[in-house]
Amino acid sequence: MNSVKIEYNTEKPAVRYPEYGRAIQEMVEHAKTLEPRPLRQKTAESIIGLMIMLSPNNPNRNMDDFREKLWNHLFAIANYELDVDPPAGITIVKPEEKPRPEPLGYPNPANRMRHYGNSVHALIQKAIEMPEGSKREGFVEVIASYMKLAYKTWNKEHYVSDDIVKEDLEILSNGQLSLHEGYESLDKLAAGAGRLDKERGGSRQRNRGGGGKNSKGGGNHKRNRNGGGGSGSGGGYNKRRKR
Repeated sequence: MNSVKIEYNTEKPAVRYPEYGRAIQEMVEHAKTLEPRPLRQKTAESIIGLMIMLSPNNPNRNMDDFREKLWNHLFAIANYELDVDPPAGITIVKPEEKPRPEPLGYPNPANRMRHYGNSVHALIQKAIEMPEGSKREGFVEVIASYMKLAYKTWNKEHYVSDDIVKEDLEILSNGQLSLHEGYESLDKLAAGAGRLDKERGGSRQRNRGGGGKNSKGGGNHKRNRNGGGGSGSGGGYNKRRKR
């Protein structure tokens, strides 16, 4: 009985670009062995046409950038051993030769008292760099009020006093910042800021509403004027009936 030898994909070379499939890779490997060179060139161009057909819904399939990408993929599939010429204007660049952007710097996470967040640490550092004076003291009060607000957000079940926030502020600033003597309650400062925002929003709404009232008043004036004309015309109608 004759035995059938089955070749599994796991025994074949890995597919370099899965989006094109193994068939394209095998075509490229076959094209590398073709002679003469014009036949190899024509075969490579035909393979590019098949690769375009595999992306029927790509909106960029008719653009030069898309064709340049396909030609680069073709050479990469062939391990840059395919002796053909790409079309004019298309440059073949190996991945290791492409310029890479510099890695983005990410802020270091806060190591201490993470419940305040990185923003508080940045504000504290900025306050430390400010010169001594009333402006710095006011800025420190704003930071402390925000710290208390953040603390209460994550600790709703526990009472948070100003002393706790004051102590945390000194710890985070390594003793370089502290609330000045005679500062107002941090709760009052936060409430005052919220009330100020509401007043600004209300004034903007009143300004918008004022224009509407003026325009409405103009409409009433116009209706009164028209109404007067209407009564006049009505009087003329009664006179015509009397005649």
